[in-house]
This record gives sequence, structure tokens and C-alpha cells, in this order.
Amino acid sequence: MIARTLTAVLPALFLLFAPCAGAAEPPKLDAANTAWMISASVLVLFMTLPGLALFYAGLVRAKNVLSVLMQCFAITCTVTLAWVVLGYSIAFGDGGGANAWFGGFGRAFLAGMDVKAVKGSIPETVFAMFQLTFAIITPALVIGAYAERVRFGGMLVFSLLWLLLVYCPIAHWVWGDGWLQKMGVMDFAGGLVVHLNAGVAALVCALVLGKRRGFPETAMPPHNMTMTVTGACMLWVGWFGFNAGSALAADGAAGMAMLVTHVGAATGALAWLVCETLRYGKPSVLGVVTGMVAGLGTITPASGFVGPLGAIAIGGTAGVICFFATSYLKRRLGVDDSLDVFPVHGVGGVLGTLLTGVFVSAALGGIGYPEKVTMGGQLLVQFTGVLAVGAWSGVLTWILLKLTDAVVGMRVDADEETEGLDTVLHNEKGYNL
Repeated sequence: MIARTLTAVLPALFLLFAPCAGAAEPPKLDAANTAWMISASVLVLFMTLPGLALFYAGLVRAKNVLSVLMQCFAITCTVTLAWVVLGYSIAFGDGGGANAWFGGFGRAFLAGMDVKAVKGSIPETVFAMFQLTFAIITPALVIGAYAERVRFGGMLVFSLLWLLLVYCPIAHWVWGDGWLQKMGVMDFAGGLVVHLNAGVAALVCALVLGKRRGFPETAMPPHNMTMTVTGACMLWVGWFGFNAGSALAADGAAGMAMLVTHVGAATGALAWLVCETLRYGKPSVLGVVTGMVAGLGTITPASGFVGPLGAIAIGGTAGVICFFATSYLKRRLGVDDSLDVFPVHGVGGVLGTLLTGVFVSAALGGIGYPEKVTMGGQLLVQFTGVLAVGAWSGVLTWILLKLTDAVVGMRVDADEETEGLDTVLHNEKGYNL
């Protein structure tokens, strides 16, 4: 009798408690996801070194080529150490009662991270490295706004402070379980965190530091378009790690992100080419690669949420709007954003973030809205993200620029600017002919 009762009851008890036992299991490492994320991390680092470095270096005058390469390289090294010491903790730590805004200091020096630590289905070391590559390229993007006129030491101090006080908190808000993520903002790979953030900072830098000596009367064409196109091609390839890697898995979402990233880049380049041809009569190489970057930056926040139709619409919109924004900022407003960071990345980040709220719709080929969320509701959330990130980045960038300038100085002297930063700051020349 007892044996029959136990035979009947034990299976039921097992089924009852089996889910609890499963829930207590530690996360398991997935080898395929890990391999892909290691590759994606390499691709995103490749975007800065050498991609962005060559892209920017070719756009400046020959007397400043080494200064831009040096800035990208030094930012990579400085951000790496800052990320280990505090950055990762601020962005992805647990801030307790203040977690909506700030990740705290509990993960300083990557405390608690060892070879067995897992984040989702990949090693936490790989997750931290992947996110580090994003932290590297964002302040590096800002270089383009003040190229050819800043002191090396001032640039480095400003970039360090900006990383910790601007980039890391915003990354926490959007990706680290912060208040914007809780609100439901959609930013798959950095439309807010990277592009709008860097774009607004670039605009503030250009306004605060002032124009280059001779701008706009003196022609300042790129000194080496071959270098710029080479860097642009590297950016295009590396961007697959940037967007598809943000799926944090080797799955269908990563595949779609890769596809729409490519489509968005191609459409943005062609749209810019058409605009330039209609307005000036001839397409330029600089125009087509700038349109490509605009398409990539604009599709970034949407890349994990939209389909090919959305990618064509977003890329095409980016090519047209960013083309006119670039011309308007320099020709009409006279703002010397040296390498067009704000009209390409800032405007593109806003466009991509808002259009994500439209083309995520299942009717338009996207993955669909969360339950009980409408297009209007999602657009309101996206707009809130744009305002919050733009305001934080703009105000803090202004404060940090003023602080850095007061302590170590930001702008080089007029004579030094005329001579060129390669000789003045580094005692070297990019070309010895």
C-alpha cells in the first residue's frame, strides 16, 4: 500500500519542483555565441583602429594627419584603463537604490569577474570587452569636431572625464537596466548611446572651441582621400560587429541586424550620391563615403528591430537629411564641426532612434511592438530618450570643456595652429618628401 502511494506521489512531486530546480541552475556558456562575440569585439575595435583613425586622418590637412592618428590611438589606451577601473562598473554594475541612474562602484577594477563568470550565454569577460570597444569609439568620434585645433593633453583629459561622466551613465540608462531601458526605449546598438551622444558633444565642442583659423574663407580640403576611403571601407566592415554583435548571440536577430546594416549603408550612400549630383552636378567620393557612414549610424538603433523595408527607408532618409544638415550647419550657420560629426552622427542618431519607433511595426516588416504598446506610445518613449541623452550630453560636455580648458588648456595658439599640430605637439611629420 505504501509502495503504491509513493509510486503515485513521487512523480507528481518531481514535476512540481522540477521548474524550481531548473531555475536555480547557473547560466550555461554557449560556444557558438562566445565565438561570435569574440569576433564581433575584434570587428568593433577594428572600427576605431584603424578604421576611424584612417577615415579622420585623411580628411584633415597634411600638417595634422599624425595628430588625429595619435588622438585615436591614445583614446583607445586611456579608455581601456578607465573602463577597467570604473567605466564598466558605472555602466553595467548594480547601483542599488540609485540603479535607475548609475551603476555604482561595486564592479570597480572588474571585481568578481573571472574565467567562470557568465553574462547571458557568453563569458562576462567577452561581454565587458565587447562593450569596451563601444566605449572606445564614442569619444573617438568626437575628435572630428575639434580636429586641427586642440592640445593633446587637454583632449585626453576631456575624453577621460567625458567617458566616465557622460558615456557611462547614458550606457547604464539604456543598456544597464537604467531608467530608459525600464521605460522601454529601443536602441539596439547605439543610436542614443553612441551616435546622438557623440554628435551632441561634437556640436558643443565646435561651438565652445570656435572655428579653425581661416574658416570658412580658406579652403581646407582633405589631404588624402585614398586614406579616407580606406578607413570608410574598414568602418563598413567593422560595423557588422557593432550592430550584429549587439544581439549578443549567433542567432536570427544577429543575422537580420547584419542584413539591414548593409542595406542601410548602401541606401544611405546612394541617397547622398543622388542629392550631390542634383545639387552640384557631380557626385564626389567624399560624399558617397559620408552617405555610407550616415546610413550606418542611422540604422544602428533600429538594426535589431526592423526588416529590409525599414532599412531602405531609414538609410534613404539618412542620406538625404544628413546631406542637407551638413551643408546647412557649415554654409548657413558657419559652425566649424571640422569633420561633420553632428550632422552625420548626431542627426543620424535622432533620425534612427525615432524611425525605429515606426519601422519596428510588424506591418512594416519589423519585429512588432511590445504588448499593449502602440506606435504613438513607442515614439513618445523614443523622443524621451532623444531629449534626455541630448540634454545630458550637451550640458555635461559644456561643463567638462570649460573645466578642462581652465585646468590644462584646450585650444592651441594661433601660430601653433598655423604651423600644424604634428610638428607643434609631437615633433614629427606625417610625410617626409
